[in-house]
Amino acid sequence: MPTSSVGVTSKQRGITLIEMLIVMAIVALLAGLSYPSVSAGLDSLRLRSTSDAIIGFLNTALARAETRQQVVEILISPADGAMTARSGDHGFYKSLEIANPMKILSVQPALAADLEEQGQTRRFLVYPGGSVPKITIEIGNSNGRKRFVSIDPVTGVPQSNAQ
Repeated sequence: MPTSSVGVTSKQRGITLIEMLIVMAIVALLAGLSYPSVSAGLDSLRLRSTSDAIIGFLNTALARAETRQQVVEILISPADGAMTARSGDHGFYKSLEIANPMKILSVQPALAADLEEQGQTRRFLVYPGGSVPKITIEIGNSNGRKRFVSIDPVTGVPQSNAQ
């Protein structure tokens, strides 16, 4: 029988079932402890990605109004989780779908109390050379995290704020 340098035969080498179960339990414990932080990180990434997509969408609509000197209508539908931008001559059409679990929670400025309906489609017009409307879109996920995307009426630049 071949022996190793410490005098152990080859039949005695290896790991036992108990040792393997202990290692598996440690791996499962580490995975269970790290899951909440990984999940929260993914939710944060999705929220940031959605706000970046909305900023890009608004930038495209604002740029179209300025470069082509056309009025652009921006439609925001919280009920459908969708945004649409289109020009009056139907030469420009762009849409953005907000993927689940992200939702459009509200659109500001708020309508008068008698006109407010949950999920009502909001319409904004962007005029070339005119002032940009102050639009604030509140987005959120199922965990209660929120983010606000707004257009600064002075600079006309969309920006995102976490809250």
